[in-house]
Amino acid sequence: MVPSNLGSVSRVYNHYRPGLGCSMPWRRIFPLLVAILMAALPVTGQDSRPQKTPKAPPISKQTREQLIHAFDAELVYVRTNFPMGKTGLTLKNGVVTPNGEELKRLVSLWGPAAKPGDAARISNVDIKGDHIRFEINGGPVKKKKWYEHISVAGSSGATITPSDSSANPRGSFVDLYFDKYVPEMTGPDLKKLLFPVFDFDSKSPLEAYLETVPPKVKEAIKNHQVLVGMNREMVIYCKGRAPKKIREQNEQGEYEDWIYGTPPQDVDFVRFVGDEVVRVEIMTVDGHKTVRTEREVDLPQTAVAEKKSERPANAPTLRRPGEDAPDPDSSAGPSAVPPAAPPPPPPPPSGSPTPN
Repeated sequence: MVPSNLGSVSRVYNHYRPGLGCSMPWRRIFPLLVAILMAALPVTGQDSRPQKTPKAPPISKQTREQLIHAFDAELVYVRTNFPMGKTGLTLKNGVVTPNGEELKRLVSLWGPAAKPGDAARISNVDIKGDHIRFEINGGPVKKKKWYEHISVAGSSGATITPSDSSANPRGSFVDLYFDKYVPEMTGPDLKKLLFPVFDFDSKSPLEAYLETVPPKVKEAIKNHQVLVGMNREMVIYCKGRAPKKIREQNEQGEYEDWIYGTPPQDVDFVRFVGDEVVRVEIMTVDGHKTVRTEREVDLPQTAVAEKKSERPANAPTLRRPGEDAPDPDSSAGPSAVPPAAPPPPPPPPSGSPTPN
């Protein structure tokens, strides 16, 4: 039974009846409502798959010239160790290689070309197929000028060639690698890629060095407070070079005390074992004494472990052919006690003529 309040409303599809209030049939209204609802949905719900960023084209000749002109002879602060020699650093996707123990071995073998916080000069920029090479402080190989290849022969037959006081190279380099080719980029983009090794924004070596240490060490250096576990370089940035040093030895081995201050001021005693702070003692003006020996900061070990020298099997000796080697376990041997010197000749008897 149809209620009386519906009036003349008819539930007939695709047919207009007076009093219905809308002349559009439901078959046309339904797709319109679906389209409105779909437009109201958030954009993220339509396609949640990550969009691939278009790859930058290869670097153009104009950009290449601009980057070389902008970065050549630029002063930077170093953020990592650079070893001297022909083995430099490689930087790709923000990762520097070699690193860790391999980098420590190269630095201990060839010496450091630059350390964190040191100021360095970019001496050459070379853009190659898939990487850019940045040389610092002259690079690892001495490059001769055109006039240094000229030699002049004198009248006496001697050959004179131009000499250079900086003939021994002291620099290093880093290779910034890309995928397949060097892309088009700007100067700020290149500085961001080089941030793991170079700091272009610091105004002093201290600012550059603070960016390479943990936050706890950074805060301690700002407050001029030495922590147990720091190394010598951190203490120098924190307190400066010690005006007085004392080297002693106890039952644990050798140690070195750095003394800061003189009475009646506060006196700080910083004890090193190797390259690590193991004890901090502070004597205040009022006679209060504070001693800290527990490790307060954990740092990677920087000291290179000394390898025990082993005698090779074919090592040369002073023994004659066929002579047996001495027993290493015996306390005495052919080489343990030197041969006794022959006794001196007896004096001539009294009254005998002295030989001419």
